[in-house]
Amino acid sequence: MVTWFVRLFVGAIVMATLVVGATAVRTWQVARIDDRTHADAIVVLGAAQYDGTPSSVFEARLEWAKMLFEEGVAPAIITVGGKQVGDNYTEARSGRSYLAKAGVPVNNLIAVEHGNDTLESIEAVKNEMDTRGMKSAVLVSDPWHEMRTRTMARDLGIDAWTSPTRQGPAVFTRESQLHGIIRETGALLWYQLTHSSADFQYTAAQ
Repeated sequence: MVTWFVRLFVGAIVMATLVVGATAVRTWQVARIDDRTHADAIVVLGAAQYDGTPSSVFEARLEWAKMLFEEGVAPAIITVGGKQVGDNYTEARSGRSYLAKAGVPVNNLIAVEHGNDTLESIEAVKNEMDTRGMKSAVLVSDPWHEMRTRTMARDLGIDAWTSPTRQGPAVFTRESQLHGIIRETGALLWYQLTHSSADFQYTAAQ
């Protein structure tokens, strides 16, 4: 009996290790995919902003989206994200203002000012896209965030692919890359188990 329990325990540990390892590898693989297939919209996932000024993490995403727009990947950019208690601006509005000042025509910008985590943001984007008859989107975020974001978007019925930013604090060092993979592996497994979000905040320095 003891031997049976030991085998069961060891088997469970091995299976859990394989699942975690496979998820981490897939997160790393999708982080390397830069798919610029034409879509209805480029969706920029929000990050911290400070009184209307995007953080360095958010700015990197916005600059990448602007580059994709200028290449003709999509005719519209959707910025998404709500605001924290005490904030004067939403992430979406801050992103929209940044892109407008950077030369993207206002008529090609859509701010979806809802969502305090990835799942809420993708759900809000889906609702906005439905009202506009949009079906497909290129998702712009940090490389390690893309697998989870794409999974959520596709679960909601969006034809989604990824083009992660290659600049900013999330990709500066090996340490930040490893931290991102570990964080997103755990968050993706949590989403797959519960279909709820598990987001982690960047530090204020970023």
